[in-house]
Parts: sequence; C-alpha cells; structure tokens
Amino acid sequence: MVVTGGAGFLGQHLVRKLTSFNPRQIIIPRSSQSDLRDYSQCMQVFKGKDIVIHLAANVGGIGYNQAYPADLFDDNILIGINCLRAAKAVGIKKFVIIGTVCSYPKHVPVPFKEKDLWQGYPEETNAPYGIAKLMSLVQARAYRQQYGFNAIYLLQVNLYGPGDNFDSNSSHVIPAMIKKFVDAKNQQASSVAIWGTGRATREFLYVEDAVEGILLAAEKYNKKEPVNLGSGKEILIRDLANKIKLLTHYQGQIIWDKSKPDGQPKRKLDVSKAKKEFGFTAKTPFDAGLKKTLDWYLNQ
Repeated sequence: MVVTGGAGFLGQHLVRKLTSFNPRQIIIPRSSQSDLRDYSQCMQVFKGKDIVIHLAANVGGIGYNQAYPADLFDDNILIGINCLRAAKAVGIKKFVIIGTVCSYPKHVPVPFKEKDLWQGYPEETNAPYGIAKLMSLVQARAYRQQYGFNAIYLLQVNLYGPGDNFDSNSSHVIPAMIKKFVDAKNQQASSVAIWGTGRATREFLYVEDAVEGILLAAEKYNKKEPVNLGSGKEILIRDLANKIKLLTHYQGQIIWDKSKPDGQPKRKLDVSKAKKEFGFTAKTPFDAGLKKTLDWYLNQ
C-alpha cells in the first residue's frame, strides 16, 4: 500500500491507524525523495503495490491561496494527473483520491450535494486549487470508463485536530485562530484581528473521523460518483472565534478586518451518501475536538 502525503497532518493519523492493522508494507513517499509531479517518479513509487490512498497536495488557507494561486494550480494538477497515470500503468488495484470542498461552486444550495458539483465556478480565492483537484475526478471517471480502473473520489471538508499545521503563512482557519488567540494572550495584546466579517460559515471534520471515513470508503466503496466526507454541521466564523477565545481564556477584543475576504459564503455538505454507501458518520463533537486540538498545541 502507498499513502501519498502520508507525512502530512491527515497522513500521519491515517498511517498510524493503518499500522495498527499490521499491514505487509506501507510506503510513504517523501517530497525530498519523490516528486509526485513527475510521472516517472510516480511510477517508481507505485510499482509492485496494490492500493494507493492519495492525500498528497499543495494546500493552505485563504492567504496562502491568494499568494500562490499559480503554484497551487500547477502542483495539484500535475500531482493528480501523474499519480493516476502511473497507478493505471503499473496495475494498481484501487486508487482512493481525497478531493476538497473548495471544488464546489461559490453559490450552490446548502447543504452541498454531490450532484451540484458542476453547477458553477468555485469561490475565487481558492478556485485554482479547487479546480486543479477536481480534475482528478474527471480523470478518474475517464479511466474507469476506458480502462475499468477502480478509482474513487472523496470530497472532504476542512480538517482539524492534534498535529494540524499552525504555520501562520499556510494554516487553515482553526489552527490560525488558535495561534492568534494564544499569542495574543501570552503577549497581553488588547485585541486580535481576524480576516473577514465573521458571517461566513464553515464545516469541519475531526481528523480521526476523516481517517475512519477514508478507510471505510477504501474497503467498501467502488463507484464512479464522488462522495462527500464531512460532519454535516456548519458554524459561523464569528461563533468559531468566540469559542476559541473562550477556550484560550483570552480577555481582549476581536477586531474583524473587513478589508480581507470571507472566502466562500457558506459551506455545509450533505453527508447522506457516505452513510448510505459505506456507513460513515462523524462521531467527534465539535467542542471536544476543538479542545483536543488546543491542548495538543499548548503542549508542543
């Protein structure tokens, strides 16, 4: 088995779970040794293996997407294309692709249903990334039709949990907020500035729940249609900020920087297909997962 991106946030949790099953071998290609944008190197990584769980991506928050849209498009489309080409060429039996909620159109009925994936253009701040990732679904379906290649595609919401990326330059909203509030408390700052208006909504999936969903799909799902993987619950960014402020015991003010973008106005997935097709339902209460994430960060 190969887990691309196995050294990343989600990958480390997934590999830890897989290791508990005592598999024959888990290959984790590292970017310093294998460039998955290169077809020949993908061939070398996948040769002789049977299953690929494909997590590898160049990914980050709104600021990162605004700063590096070309890199995000180029890297993710090349990784997707060449990994699938190589997997088919060497005879991989099943290829599990982790896509992104960022591929959904900016304006689509809530909750997002898989059938609405093609109903418009993604939110502009993350469109290059979202579209590049979506092309793997097109490629996977084409390979299934022409070659009978078994590739499945999971549309995943933002993750959170212990081990998340807290780098200010590339982190997503939960780790970014946690770091801001912890830093502000430690520095006794009078206020914390947060991007946007706070009126956007987001859905989050605890990382260990995501692992469970991916493994259930890898075991039980073998169809061409994409499947949403999320908690099915949304929260206002304003309410999220207040929760983290309370958890960190920060006493200052929250300043909303309305000159910065909100990103997509609303995000919430219809998660009924995942339950129907392979029995997945997220189990971790949001407040409990948030506290575990904060506790992990404070202990580092």
